[in-house]
Amino acid sequence: MAAENAKKEKKEKQALQPKIKKIYIPGTINKVRVGMCQIMLSDTVHVRENGTETVKGNTPVTLYDTSGPYTDTQYEHEMKEGISRIRESWNCRRKDILQSPRYDFCTDRLHFCNKPPVLRAKPDRKITQMYYARRRIITPEMEYVAIRENQQVEALGIKSYITPDFVRKELMSGHAVIPCNINHPEVEPMIIGNRFRVKVNTQILPPENSVKDAVNRIIMYCKWGTDTLLDLSLHRNCCRMREWLIRNSPVPMGTSPLYQALAKVDGRAEELSWALFRDTLIEQAEQGVDFMAIHAAMRRKHMKLVDVRLTELVSRSGIALSQWMEAHGEENFLYTHFDEICEILKTYDITLWLSCGLRSGSIYDANDDAQYAEQREMRGLIDTAWKHYVQVMCEGPGHVPLNKIETHVKEYKYICRGLPFFTLGTTTVDIAGEFDYIASAIGSAHIAWHGASLISGITLKDELRTPAPEDIRTDIFAHKVAAHSADIAKGHPGAQVRDNALSKARREGRLEDFHVLKIAP
Repeated sequence: MAAENAKKEKKEKQALQPKIKKIYIPGTINKVRVGMCQIMLSDTVHVRENGTETVKGNTPVTLYDTSGPYTDTQYEHEMKEGISRIRESWNCRRKDILQSPRYDFCTDRLHFCNKPPVLRAKPDRKITQMYYARRRIITPEMEYVAIRENQQVEALGIKSYITPDFVRKELMSGHAVIPCNINHPEVEPMIIGNRFRVKVNTQILPPENSVKDAVNRIIMYCKWGTDTLLDLSLHRNCCRMREWLIRNSPVPMGTSPLYQALAKVDGRAEELSWALFRDTLIEQAEQGVDFMAIHAAMRRKHMKLVDVRLTELVSRSGIALSQWMEAHGEENFLYTHFDEICEILKTYDITLWLSCGLRSGSIYDANDDAQYAEQREMRGLIDTAWKHYVQVMCEGPGHVPLNKIETHVKEYKYICRGLPFFTLGTTTVDIAGEFDYIASAIGSAHIAWHGASLISGITLKDELRTPAPEDIRTDIFAHKVAAHSADIAKGHPGAQVRDNALSKARREGRLEDFHVLKIAP
């Protein structure tokens, strides 16, 4: 049934293809070309009482587009070469970056052609978007995201506060981040922050041996509208696979480096070490990972707060760190080596995701002392990261009932100073089962309305099985609706343009326009 529906939808899109096209908007400050999706609308025809007709044209609707070059009819994709490196020329013009040959992670017969070099900041130089923002420099990335966010609403007579300089100020204050590792030149810059569109993250568990299948999956996810991808691979071969994903991904890629470190010691948490984690961090940084989950706010003193919980710990990284601290009788090595972590992240402009190892795994444990204790610990870590000009976002709750969401966000904003807020599936009930994506979308819409900037869908509970594409598609679409609902509620510039165009087409009987506005990505 799912396959039949997919074929039907594909035929419908092909039939309406002349109405949907890829356009590129040039920048005025830097040499950027921002890809967007534009929907051409039919004219409105009014018939007067005397039988004469008046025709009035409708302005095209321009949509935020995450599909990269994959929906450009002029583009031919070659997986072994990767996609276009739109940021390569930007990086080459910067005089504070060093280059070195790239290590070949691909050990099989498939090899990349013309691999990009490894980039890093020169000694004693800073290259993060936050640093440039505080130096009053508008980078190509800043102008790029300003154009993307506005979606050409000025053509409709709608005023927008989102200018390149506004983007710079939000980055300068730490209220927004642009995840864009300099070693991911293929990424199309996007911004995460409360004053911008709510973004949707998709967790991926690529197959261990099929590179082609893995790349095809992320192409689908990007076409369906995911804004970021979070690689949760647990196998030893994940580094090789990730190289292929990054080289073919137009959206930012995130990881939890502790997952790969655990894979290197066959899942034995007590064998983890700072040296092993540091090497993993650098390895992923040189590949081009854009944002990384670091569970540095989880302290040994917090463990006693978990004893009264119904579900104790549910974060895989949190469980591993808890086991390590218990086995060694020492403080969390991510906390004690946090300065060194920031040194590595700033060298490649990787966004720090302060992750919650103590997030709640049940409604009963929502907003408890353990979770708030970890969040309060984040405040000091934020100060440390900002001294290094590292971009930072923080993770929010897991399971939380609707009536506690607003309270949690208010507390978070106070503790974490209004940093971008990332939630991994804000599930409002524990009993949703196979319909978890509905419970998550409900909670995500609510928490995004109150201030979350990046929402995510299904947590991959079965780590040995890759979810079916139709499940991921349903999850992405549910959370895109949740994000859009929050954008409208917050009054984001132009958020309601597509809704209004669809309603107008329905009223006027322009059924073809009505249909294409519904099925467009």
